[in-house]
Amino acid sequence: MFDDVDSLVHVLLRWGHIVFGIIWLGHLYFFNLVNVPFQGDLDKELKPKVNPKLLLRAFYWFRWGAMYTFIFGWVLFGFRYMHQHLMREADGSVSNRTFWILFGGIIGTIMWFNVWFVIWPRQKKILGGLVAGTPHPDAAAMAATAGKASRFNTYASGPMLFGMVVANNYPGWHVTGMLLALIIGVGFWFGLIKRSFKIKPTV
Repeated sequence: MFDDVDSLVHVLLRWGHIVFGIIWLGHLYFFNLVNVPFQGDLDKELKPKVNPKLLLRAFYWFRWGAMYTFIFGWVLFGFRYMHQHLMREADGSVSNRTFWILFGGIIGTIMWFNVWFVIWPRQKKILGGLVAGTPHPDAAAMAATAGKASRFNTYASGPMLFGMVVANNYPGWHVTGMLLALIIGVGFWFGLIKRSFKIKPTV
């Protein structure tokens, strides 16, 4: 069972990357497809009672899901593409597979940066003010900035996932397909976000 250490390490790294990726992106989609429309319908006087308990828990899993996805992802990249020599083709050229995984990895890194250095610092102040009973004076502006970063991450997740999937399942797709991945990935989430505001909370 443990005679092939490289394969075992690969499985464990990929498992960690996927599990924490599900936690991260699941919360990202919850915020953008469920919470944003919900907040628009929530009575103003209820927000101090509802949001801290709900959103502080959600942001915990959101930000740490992002952190561990980021860590596992780049460690996995180093293990597979450097240690296991997937970076280049037999002729020495950089492989399409490498281009695709870097395409996804760079987008994912921008998304991780947004979580830790744009979204969470602002939400921490906003929610902290609600908990203390003294709303932050710049809460509206901070919420707008955090919301834009979160929406960007939602759109970016489409092409990012294309990069991850293509690299491991269809590496022959030429790098010019990245433009198509951007169009399809962004368009998919644009449609879902528009749809999220039309869903009625009825049985």
